[in-house]
Amino acid sequence: MQELVNTINGVIWSNALIYLCLGAGLFFSVLTRFVQIRHFKEMVRLLLSGKSSEQGISSFQALSVSLSGRVGTGNIAGVAAAIGFGGPGAVFWMWIVAFFGAATAYIESTNAQIFKEESDGQYRGGPAYYIEKAMGQKWYAWIFAIATILACGVLLPMVQSNGIGSAIESAFGGGGTISTFLGDISYAKVFTATAIVMLLGFIIFGGVKRIAHFTQVVVPFMALAYIIIALVIIFLHIDQLPGIVMLIVGDAFTPMAGVGAAIGWGVKRGVYSNEAGQGTGPHAAAAAEVDHPAQQGLVQAFSVYIDTLFVCSATAFMILITGAYNVHGAGDAFIVQNLAADIAANSPVYTQMAVDSIFTGVGKPFIAIALFFFAFTTILAYYFIAENNVYYIRRTLKVPALNFLLKVIIMTATFYGTVKAADIAWGMGDIGVGMMAWLNIIGIIIIFFMSKPAIKALKDYERQRKAGVDKITFDPEKLGIKNADLWMKKKNSAPVSDSASTVSSDLVEEKA
Repeated sequence: MQELVNTINGVIWSNALIYLCLGAGLFFSVLTRFVQIRHFKEMVRLLLSGKSSEQGISSFQALSVSLSGRVGTGNIAGVAAAIGFGGPGAVFWMWIVAFFGAATAYIESTNAQIFKEESDGQYRGGPAYYIEKAMGQKWYAWIFAIATILACGVLLPMVQSNGIGSAIESAFGGGGTISTFLGDISYAKVFTATAIVMLLGFIIFGGVKRIAHFTQVVVPFMALAYIIIALVIIFLHIDQLPGIVMLIVGDAFTPMAGVGAAIGWGVKRGVYSNEAGQGTGPHAAAAAEVDHPAQQGLVQAFSVYIDTLFVCSATAFMILITGAYNVHGAGDAFIVQNLAADIAANSPVYTQMAVDSIFTGVGKPFIAIALFFFAFTTILAYYFIAENNVYYIRRTLKVPALNFLLKVIIMTATFYGTVKAADIAWGMGDIGVGMMAWLNIIGIIIIFFMSKPAIKALKDYERQRKAGVDKITFDPEKLGIKNADLWMKKKNSAPVSDSASTVSSDLVEEKA
């Protein structure tokens, strides 16, 4: 099974996908005139403003839901794996993919807002919706929806729950083993898996608003606590910080594990962590209640910064400053070996040992608790994403039981992932990420060349902000954007201010 997973990963995560992720980010950065830099202040302003409605959640709640998907095992165990297999230089490529990926996140999230729908009293959307409406290819949208249900309902939850199980076992011990049809499993993992599944079931049966309310409290609190711990460790070793930064940058181009390994692992774990281009973030973006689609696109672009430049960097600096890592070479050889050979790089143990080296006896439990909340909220986000795609399929296949079946499947996958080995869980998770990234990035590039909806929305929003209109509005018809049915309905039900109308009319004249 492990060999099969590795073979499939070798095909999906070939150099072509790595170049596609980096190339798309650079492409959209140039087209938006580096929106991730120009509108940084606006991103923060939008994050702290906005309200929810009966149909949609607030911008902050949408950010929390998307961050709960972005900030997870990838920020703790994923960064460790990038260093363990790609060397310290892999961290540099995680930064690069995050910087350029913020522009990709803007494009995909704005598309999701433009082409969202209302179903069962809630806003729903994502790549499947904008692929069908903007690309006009329903068969392609179906492929994405099915791939996403498989990835987010089965493959990716296993990675998150596996990280929780490994961290709990490392922090508190296994407590003996029990023989099952899945093999010998520690009692710690069995109890952990049972607790996760019970809590997961309670929340996902409560709907998207319960998920949003839970994540908006947990995610910011745990991310802040985690970063504070990292800052304390960095401050205690502040004299080493310049050398660590030089190690990361220098190893990115002449790395101890080879340039290909550093780029490959940096991009793979970067995309896994911040999910820019993967197509997961747009689902939360579509659920938000905003005055203009570009607003949520900017908020989601900011979430990439929080994930990689803050949380992932915190993990990387803790690991590198304390020297709590190995770098794997060819076969069973090590290029750098600071720890025991049997410590898996695809686990949170590097991070736990880094924190424990400073806060003795506290580090491992703290990381286990942090990872529990990070990974658990990520599983919630995966369910939310998979559910959106189930609703998309149910527009054609009227099978109500699909939602209940999804809940059972994701709970089963979560239990299975908790008790299984890390390598196979991460391998299957990479397959899920890779499938979605291929389909979504190709989709948003084709949509750009067909109609440029996200770019039109950005220019329209910038014009209205510059004109100082009293009320920001969005009129897809005047911008030449078709099939944005929900926004047309909102426009027809509410009068548009004269200033906003003038701005949109100016844009139409300029286009002509």
